[in-house]
Amino acid sequence: MAHFAKLDNTNTVIDVNVVHNDIATSEQAGIDFLNQLYGENCWWKQTSYNGTIRKNFAGIGYLYDKNRDAFIPPKDYTSWILNEATCNWDPPVAYPDDGKRYAWNEATRSWDELT
Repeated sequence: MAHFAKLDNTNTVIDVNVVHNDIATSEQAGIDFLNQLYGENCWWKQTSYNGTIRKNFAGIGYLYDKNRDAFIPPKDYTSWILNEATCNWDPPVAYPDDGKRYAWNEATRSWDELT
């Protein structure tokens, strides 16, 4: 199955639809089918669960960045930085690698151990 993200005029994902591979033989074929099905001329971009198309699987609220040709998830914390390779948000301090559980503390911009 092929998956297509429906975008609004700000390139924000507002829906994700599935099209059978027999119909979506190409991205454009899938877009043409969806436009015919919904009777409107919408903005659609193909996405994939495994990230081989446009870095991340599109979800509602994600942003499509046409310069990166990628779907970028919403930013959870203002201090986090966009990773250009993955188009995901990374903390400014790496998650501790000591086997313990942590939660991000935006006020201190550090990881707090969960007890």
